[in-house]
Amino acid sequence: MKLYEFEGKKILKEHSIPVPRGGVYEEYSIDRESYLSNIPVVLKAQVLTGGRGKAGGIKLVDTEDEVRSSFEHILKLKIKGLQVKKILIEEKLDVKHELYLGYSILRSEAKIVFMISKEGGMDIEDLARTNPEAIIKFPINIIDGFDKDTIGDLVGKLGFANEITLQITNIAEILYGIFTDYECDVAEINPLVITDDDKLIAADARISIYDEAIYKHPEYQKEEDTYTTLETKARRINLGYVEMDGNIGVTGNGAGLNMATLDIITYFGGKPANFLEVSGRTYHKAKEAIEIILSNPNVKIIFGNFFGCISRCDVIAEGLAAAIKDGILNVPLVIAMRGTGSEEGLKTLKNAGVEELYEDDIDAGKRVIEILKKL
Repeated sequence: MKLYEFEGKKILKEHSIPVPRGGVYEEYSIDRESYLSNIPVVLKAQVLTGGRGKAGGIKLVDTEDEVRSSFEHILKLKIKGLQVKKILIEEKLDVKHELYLGYSILRSEAKIVFMISKEGGMDIEDLARTNPEAIIKFPINIIDGFDKDTIGDLVGKLGFANEITLQITNIAEILYGIFTDYECDVAEINPLVITDDDKLIAADARISIYDEAIYKHPEYQKEEDTYTTLETKARRINLGYVEMDGNIGVTGNGAGLNMATLDIITYFGGKPANFLEVSGRTYHKAKEAIEIILSNPNVKIIFGNFFGCISRCDVIAEGLAAAIKDGILNVPLVIAMRGTGSEEGLKTLKNAGVEELYEDDIDAGKRVIEILKKL
């Protein structure tokens, strides 16, 4: 479950990670303590999707009149089908440098991936595609936990002064604790700003709590109108679906494997249309997953990436075959499948007419882009 930016920043602040001064509002009010005394300020639409800036949902303003007019404008926006109901108003930071700092799950190895880059402020998927060497990645064994010396050495490769390196490492350690304590599948600060006076401030926060753990955090449970139509439809059948901007449908078993699949797609120059997890108690819903994915008219091809463990590949394959038999599938399908039940699953899919079958997901991802270019 994705958290709003202001919710993520509240968690960061409670754990002593500095965030900009400001407040979140549902209607315009003259509240000089919280923001008008800090002009110029930034107004940021609070919606659970990306693309806020392109949609006009983020504004830098210099006067009180601009605050009011921009606030009223943003509050009328719908961004990717989501009505803006809250606006975060914060002080403008004096930025010297922007970093990316984040964690995600590498489910296939049961590890947490630490990621950092000097190229902050841009979408990490775009950066992975255009300049992958700019991202430093390090898998952390969950049993061993965070090793400050190791992470400190990696941060040191960015080339900042020792004091800055130490601050970044300390924030990385705190964010790791948040990631594990809240049972997240994603925790990112992008950008992590170095100000003109060499302070570090989290200018944005992206935190997503694993759906199976959200019952432990009822304060973050969302109303249905905070999701897109397709996200709501998926949630009603217990599928974890996140809508994106691209044209490649994605499904797989496990949040970490899905994240890796998004990385593969972006690395080869593609853009994902979604993130859809079928695992745990929902791995038998592969047919329903295909229906959800194809409800997005932008989808031109589907990439399914599956690793059999508790979620058996043969059962997943039966659902995919049913979607083909029922005429639901109307775009090319590329499958990577290995692990428990994969031999039988691949056989089932071959008998159903699927030609693009792979064991290696890198090979499969490359093939997805090749096919897409010919469509």
